[in-house]
Amino acid sequence: MIGAELKDPRLGFVTVTRVDLTADLRYARIFVGVLGSADERGRTVDVLRGAAGFVRKEIGRRLRLRFAPEIDFRYDKGLDATDRVARLLEEAATSTAEPGAPGPVPDSSGEDEPG
Repeated sequence: MIGAELKDPRLGFVTVTRVDLTADLRYARIFVGVLGSADERGRTVDVLRGAAGFVRKEIGRRLRLRFAPEIDFRYDKGLDATDRVARLLEEAATSTAEPGAPGPVPDSSGEDEPG
């Protein structure tokens, strides 16, 4: 719904990563990931917050709910940590692939030897 029906040009590439919904279905906290800079992330979350009424109405209509949940969009900060770990792993892989860098340590257990 977000990508197909929200036509705001300020809206960046958005992925819904998680939804926390209260037991009574009155409140929904929607966590999103946004591709781009911190500025683009902030702008996109602001656009989503502005469109929360539309999203709420559509969810209520499509799911035929008597009361549609109040929507709160939030940026998923966990994605920053995931991105940082991925970059660190990539840096580690490229540093070990450089000439002169130590290679993998051979296994001295002897389990791979035929015998």
